[in-house]
Amino acid sequence: MDDFSRQIAFLEQHSTYARRWLNAHPEWVDWLRSQGGKKVDLRGIRELLVSYGIGPQEPNQEETRFMANLRLARQRLMVWIGFRDLNGLADLKEVTHGLSHFAELAVSESIAYIREDLKARFGLPWSEARDSEMPLMVVGMGKLGGLELNLSSDIDLIFLYEREGETVGGPKSLSNHEWFTRMGKRLIHMLAEHDENGFVFRVDMRLRPNGDSGPLACSLDMLEEYLVVQGREWERYAWIKGRLIAPLPGSVEHAYCAKELDQLIRPFVYRRHLDYGVIASIRDLHAQIQREAEKRSSGREGRSRDIKLGRGGIREIEFLAQMFQLMRGGTDPRLRVRPTLEILNFIQRQSILPADEVDALKAAYVFLRRLEHRIQVWDDQQTHYLPDDEPTRERLAISMGEQDHSRNMPKFMVDLDLHQNNVARLFEKAFLLDDSTRLDLAPLARDWEPDPLFFPQALLRWQTWLESPKQKQLPEKSHLIFGNLMRKAAESLQAGGDESTHADQTLLRFFDLLESIARRSAYLSILAEYPRALLNVLALLSASQWGAQYLTQHPHLLDHLLNSRTEKALIEHPEEYWREVRESLNMRLDDVMADGDGSEQAMDILRVTHHTETFITLLADLGIGVEEPLAVEKVSDHLSALADLILQTTFERVWPGVAQKFGLDKKLVPPFAIISYGKLGGKELGYASDLDLVFLYQSAESDYAAQETFALFAKRMINWLTAFTSTGSLFEIDTRLRPNGSAGFLVTNAEAFKKYQMREGDNAAWVWEHQALTRARFSAGNTAVGLEFDAVRSEVLSQKRNIDQLRTEILEMRRKVHAGHPNPSGDFDLKHDSGGMVDIEFMVQFLVLAYSSQHQKLIGNLGNIALLRIAGEVGLIDPGVALSVGNAYRLFRSRQHRLRLDGAEKTRINLENESELIAARETVLALWLEIFRAPSDSE
Repeated sequence: MDDFSRQIAFLEQHSTYARRWLNAHPEWVDWLRSQGGKKVDLRGIRELLVSYGIGPQEPNQEETRFMANLRLARQRLMVWIGFRDLNGLADLKEVTHGLSHFAELAVSESIAYIREDLKARFGLPWSEARDSEMPLMVVGMGKLGGLELNLSSDIDLIFLYEREGETVGGPKSLSNHEWFTRMGKRLIHMLAEHDENGFVFRVDMRLRPNGDSGPLACSLDMLEEYLVVQGREWERYAWIKGRLIAPLPGSVEHAYCAKELDQLIRPFVYRRHLDYGVIASIRDLHAQIQREAEKRSSGREGRSRDIKLGRGGIREIEFLAQMFQLMRGGTDPRLRVRPTLEILNFIQRQSILPADEVDALKAAYVFLRRLEHRIQVWDDQQTHYLPDDEPTRERLAISMGEQDHSRNMPKFMVDLDLHQNNVARLFEKAFLLDDSTRLDLAPLARDWEPDPLFFPQALLRWQTWLESPKQKQLPEKSHLIFGNLMRKAAESLQAGGDESTHADQTLLRFFDLLESIARRSAYLSILAEYPRALLNVLALLSASQWGAQYLTQHPHLLDHLLNSRTEKALIEHPEEYWREVRESLNMRLDDVMADGDGSEQAMDILRVTHHTETFITLLADLGIGVEEPLAVEKVSDHLSALADLILQTTFERVWPGVAQKFGLDKKLVPPFAIISYGKLGGKELGYASDLDLVFLYQSAESDYAAQETFALFAKRMINWLTAFTSTGSLFEIDTRLRPNGSAGFLVTNAEAFKKYQMREGDNAAWVWEHQALTRARFSAGNTAVGLEFDAVRSEVLSQKRNIDQLRTEILEMRRKVHAGHPNPSGDFDLKHDSGGMVDIEFMVQFLVLAYSSQHQKLIGNLGNIALLRIAGEVGLIDPGVALSVGNAYRLFRSRQHRLRLDGAEKTRINLENESELIAARETVLALWLEIFRAPSDSE
């Protein structure tokens, strides 16, 4: 027996359905000999339909002949797919996509057939707005929408049309509603009617508005009103899979109709914020489905296990994926896809769940779907029950054994149990089915209050809260969550070992947070559903006043306290991490700007992205969710990379509007660059640092039109970056470091910038501007302009200078800066006092300007510590001193950073008992005197 004969025998052994049709049509065996080795794809399906006279170019047939041929094509396709699937020639995707594509074509060809008859009798529905025919819009729901049809699926459909009106061009006229209703009834009949050739698909219309009691076809206006007024929570899950299948994808009509439909469905399914309320909703729906599945199973002798709806079944995997879609899809368009495996892959890539857990879910999904197909292909029955009798299970075990057929029944049942137990365990974990892990929502004891000895200030706040109108107006559930969260937080803090004053302060910060989210049930749900989130919130509030205020201002960030995988990805794979952040940001911006300006929404997206990435950096900085807290240099690196990303994205998104205004090419990258100075230029950005920016452009100096264009460009960029929107703000922008400061043009021609910095002519840069240039770099924009800036910077810094004159000028400037920051406190100001950070920065700037002409290594914008080390290596200062002053700078920055996180405005420290700081300051003072030969704080 040759391989093909064995494959046919195996098909017939495991499918009585295939055996019947091959016996009835023995010529199909020869067809399979040539076709069975070919992948089931769209082209092959079209060729199969054409062989039965069904296709756009095929002549009309009698309706009974058309229906018979459509059914025969379906049966032959099923045998083809069964042959490939059972013999291990097709993967799951080929099977489900093949069936789904056939369904799309069957629907479209049937519509085209019916349309000709209705057109001859009643004309066509016509869209006056578009001056074109109004097509029947068919939405595939469920597995059809997700391209996941199984071997005996019914198809869930919804019929829609653009708007009400009357048909035109026929001997009689009908209302559009009546015309599309007739079309829908005949379409169902054409697909679902049984004859001697079977059926094409069972059709289920119960997902339409108002279900069986609603009209068969409805207008988009009716659909919109229904979703707004009556749309239920379970319909949000259903519409996740909704996909327009007619008009056919790829057609002009499909693009228009899909856009119109998406504008209605997207806001219904996906909330603009993180939606944690879906957890409880899906949990309730799942419980209801399981109860119904158990009822059905109990009444089915010999078929007790439902691999679709039962415990650990396919539906639990789908629900788990849909939970993340509904929860996060409003803020991340990448989750708005339909196939379950695609969602699981995305969840894995983004580390939303651990990789091993997602691998287990994917393996279970593929196993259960393959088993489902083998149960159904036996007799083309829409069933999901695993038979109890041993011979049937033995047959299924063999059919699941891929090509070696060696898998026996006990091994098969062990594998099935393993997969279903994995799914059940992970579903229970994700949906918190264990009540003991969730917040107890029993009413608080009437006399409960924070311990007055441990939380004296929080107690006063609690008592005031109980009498406040805001508390009394809360919904009952929110009231219960609020009270129990306070109780849980107080218990946790009291048991945590913190001294009373600090614990009291932390509980007050928690009170601030709860008050800010009291009316936002989605955020309360995070803390109620996830105990890990509450513990991480308390850790953050305890560690940082600034972090506490930031979270209270931006409560959507609570989502990032659920797990630590994002922080780990940021630390371990920063390049890959920022690439994904950039891709996600651009996808979301494309989403809101595709149909017009969308600038307000785009500005909100930029702000939410900045808040999110700043917060993730903060968590890593505080050591929350990671093994070691980030060093301050790494924190600044991340914040600087984030600022660069926001600047580049703003550059890319603002330019098209400016180009359109001036009649320029929107697709060309403008010759414009954003140069960063100061903290961002030196990659020492802090959480609340402003940005010192200079804008350069390339053009002829006499090109005043370019000046006007790029001045508007810069103004719009600044507006995007500084405007306060509903989601907050991004940065404070300072442009005073541009040539001539506030008196100069907002944007500077690159050639004019060079002349200014090189002091060619009367209008020339001051020494302090060259000092600033040591910490300047190209941050965003056109890289060619950035390279020109780098060349100018290098040329300026490598000039030969009068070192004594330079020393005098920089010393004078340092004393002016010192005078501008008086410190009467007696404490040491880490930044501004002599021996502090500014002294170190001025010393480095002097060394760079004085000696770069001799030592080119000093030109690089490498940071103060690296430049001190280079100065030591080339003999400008003692290498040991260079190392000590570099360590002093690192220490000062670290202490300053911690003080800022604790909310300090002035970073001043009493040096009593601060021997490390005293020694560091003395090292800095000694080097200062060696370089400048005079103190930095007096004449």
